[in-house]
Amino acid sequence: MVRTMSLLQAMIRTARMIRHTPRLADGLPPDQAVLLDAPDERLSPALVAAALGEYEPAAKLLATTRESAEWENRDRYVMRLAAFAHNRDEWLTSWLAAAPRDPDALVVKAELAVRKAWESPARAERLREVGPLIDAAAEGDPKDPVPWRISLDHARGTHATHTHFESLWEQAVRRSSHHYGCHVAALQYLSAQWYGSHRECFDFAEQAAADALPGSLVQALPVRAAFAQVLSGDTNSVQDDRIDAAADLAITLSADYAAGDPWPAEVRNLTAYVLVGRGRWEAALEQFRLIGPYATSFPWGYFSDDPLGQFLDARDGVRLQLASGTPLRTRVRTGARTRAGRSGSADH
Repeated sequence: MVRTMSLLQAMIRTARMIRHTPRLADGLPPDQAVLLDAPDERLSPALVAAALGEYEPAAKLLATTRESAEWENRDRYVMRLAAFAHNRDEWLTSWLAAAPRDPDALVVKAELAVRKAWESPARAERLREVGPLIDAAAEGDPKDPVPWRISLDHARGTHATHTHFESLWEQAVRRSSHHYGCHVAALQYLSAQWYGSHRECFDFAEQAAADALPGSLVQALPVRAAFAQVLSGDTNSVQDDRIDAAADLAITLSADYAAGDPWPAEVRNLTAYVLVGRGRWEAALEQFRLIGPYATSFPWGYFSDDPLGQFLDARDGVRLQLASGTPLRTRVRTGARTRAGRSGSADH
């Protein structure tokens, strides 16, 4: 009898998934339309030119962000250009040869050097060697916070003391008090994985989010702290409450942006990941709808060499979870009688 009931329950779950999973795909782009780390319309031409060995579009793009104080865009573009130069740096070499003191070329050079040093088995030693490159980038434009974000990443890898880190943090926020990249770098330093604790990490994130401007991605810092907590598996009821509150705040922030907007894509990907970890399937599916075609390597690549595959698997998994929990038929009340009926969404 028990075996029969288990078989029946499995058959019902399968039937639910078959019936409801296609409906739950509404608003989701097909797998083949999803892009990983897609550049925006400003960065894309610079990357195409760099692939051809031409640096001028990248130079113009970064000069524009610096002159107009677009520090958030500048930081993103510097990281993406440095990542591209990691394997194809001819354009950057040409740029530095033509303009060795160009502050925009210098900041990409510093970011690239730090990235390479982080990958070295002798990380701390290599990072100390590239310190002068960060200094040169900071001197290139004293108003630019991006070299100070690089300094914060550098400090984490060189085992900098809290005192030294705090001095760098002061310089960073003096230039841009709500700079998202600098806040992320500080959060990483304060994480339990490095030189802080889960509590210290959450405290910093929650205070920064409370002080953030409306619509600022800094409001997503608590969900980054929640991500670290979820990964650790070290949770209790108090921490669970903080994780859910962080996810709720990120959901609210996400709602401030249009669906399919590439700007908050990483925040939405991270929020979806945390919601999946908490088993909040409905909320996770809504974030996947808002993400649209913009999958990001973080967080899906954290434990996988195939972040796009992880993203798609998680998206499918959420749909299956919701479908398996949706009744095959609903009870529809008509007058004094109750009859079994199909849900309206399942009639199609």
